[in-house]
Amino acid sequence: MAFLVLDRVRKEFGGSTAVEDFNLAVEAGEFVSFLGPSGCGKTTTLRMIAGFEKPSVGRISIGGRDITNARPNERNVGMVFQSYALFPNMTVGQNVGFGLKLKKVGREETQSRVNELLELIHMPDKGDSYPHELSGGQQQRVALARALAIRPQVLLLDEPLSALDAKIRDELRIEIRRIQRTLDITTIYVTHDQEEAMALSDRVVVMSRGVMEQVGPPFQIYNYPETRFVASFVGKLNQIPGVVIDSKTVQCGDERLQTTTPIEESPGTAVNVMVRPEELDIGAGEENQLVGVVESVNFLGAIVRVRIARGEQMITADLFNERLLELPEVEEAVTISFPAHACWVMKAN
Repeated sequence: MAFLVLDRVRKEFGGSTAVEDFNLAVEAGEFVSFLGPSGCGKTTTLRMIAGFEKPSVGRISIGGRDITNARPNERNVGMVFQSYALFPNMTVGQNVGFGLKLKKVGREETQSRVNELLELIHMPDKGDSYPHELSGGQQQRVALARALAIRPQVLLLDEPLSALDAKIRDELRIEIRRIQRTLDITTIYVTHDQEEAMALSDRVVVMSRGVMEQVGPPFQIYNYPETRFVASFVGKLNQIPGVVIDSKTVQCGDERLQTTTPIEESPGTAVNVMVRPEELDIGAGEENQLVGVVESVNFLGAIVRVRIARGEQMITADLFNERLLELPEVEEAVTISFPAHACWVMKAN
């Protein structure tokens, strides 16, 4: 039986719907991310789990207990915010132990729990420091420890890394996943950062305009998107317009492209052939080939991003960087090739 369940949840504000028909069953110890652009309803859904918002319709339960109408302090959840929200006049140790103090836990037990959590976040020597003496990453670790101190059934994180620089973000997300696995705590994570969601999650819920577009493991979400929104929002994507010839062939200008996935649209239907930039190569060799002119070559470290003009359309190829890579020149005519299994077809808008 699922541990955290949202059953047909909807949230309305005035005459507008922020979240519509949200159904999700989360297993105990699972890490699930809500991913989507600003205004898609992901934070509103998180706030309904926390008790800061009440569903207009639907039911939320944790461990079989209905918490739909319970106040925030009546549901055993821990919340970590983007802004850290630490008390500036309290030490790190006092911040971590604040929830335990409210629950009137004894001093010795509180101190033991604080010490345990400071060890867990790799800050055992910072208990007497104040928030202003810490870096942003350290402050967010303290906020995480404070949320975990009360031993919550569910941990909720609302874009906790968005205020940090890239290097610290990368380091801290590894720490968050390590801590989550160590404690085996059910976790819901809100983010608009695809890389973050993909790196951290057992499953990802992609949202748009209050609706769940797709739910699944990161590999499935990226490689087998079910809607046009998921395909274009998650990762880079080339959309090559064409017309269906048969169940595995699309005519794209002067070239025909093959796919191993059966095309559901009937012959003559306008469609787009979808293919990720990393599936493309410069040079002949695969089943599918297109001809174009190099518009730009951008070095991005691990990859080199080449943009190729094909008439009015721009196609992006991401080449894996290595020392012997031969880069094309701007304005050079090139052949782009990619395998049939790399592409899928969606009906044009």
